[in-house]
Amino acid sequence: MATPTLDKADAAGTPEPGFADSPYITATFRIRRFNSEVSAEAVWEDFQLEIDPKERVLDTLHKIKWEQDGTLTFRRSCAHGICGSDAMRINGKNRLACKTLIKDINPEKPITVEPIKGLTVLKDLVVDMEPFFQAYRDVMPFLITKDTNEPTRERLQSAEDRERFDDTTKCILCAACTSSCPVFWNDGQYFGPAAIVNAHRFIFDSRDEAAEQRLEILNDRDGVWRCRTTFNCTDACPRGIDVTKAIQEVKRALITRRF
Repeated sequence: MATPTLDKADAAGTPEPGFADSPYITATFRIRRFNSEVSAEAVWEDFQLEIDPKERVLDTLHKIKWEQDGTLTFRRSCAHGICGSDAMRINGKNRLACKTLIKDINPEKPITVEPIKGLTVLKDLVVDMEPFFQAYRDVMPFLITKDTNEPTRERLQSAEDRERFDDTTKCILCAACTSSCPVFWNDGQYFGPAAIVNAHRFIFDSRDEAAEQRLEILNDRDGVWRCRTTFNCTDACPRGIDVTKAIQEVKRALITRRF
């Protein structure tokens, strides 16, 4: 058997076939850390790592937690943009970490990651979601009918009636819209965009019979009239819901009592 030899191309340092330049880049992630057991103040901490820019921010957080600092704390579940649990501020904008690609947020500069605003930070990127979910529960986000007996047949609805509230059925309760709202930042008693969106979903459902009750709930001083129409909520929604439009439709229903 002949002895293998190094050809001139290899000797010159040319990559062999299949060994092209690495797709990985070095990126810096600047994460806002908070641990009440260590300090009452939050601090920024930098992490440098090699990562494929086509990967997601969530992949990076996993890599940091598994390989550099196991104390890093954040929420995630499905990792496919459905559960909404990994909403956070990335480079100053509310996003889902599982849907945000590294290449889309300028990895040449430090990428900042911090918890969503307006809710109490429990640790690192984890916030207390209870006020958010309480507002959601307060608008009665479920079908209500006067007939309390089990229905004997399906509650039919036309395609046109279903289309009326189709957009607001997309909410995944990630809180990205509510925590992007300046009114909510300054007054946590405000119901917030997500609660109003979920009220909208039933107010305009032709099968529901509690629209008046929900409208009166949102007619409160902490309700829909607190909205200042800044469009932050619509820009922040990872599901593309026209949140501001839904809020305006609820306001109009309160004035006209037509829904």
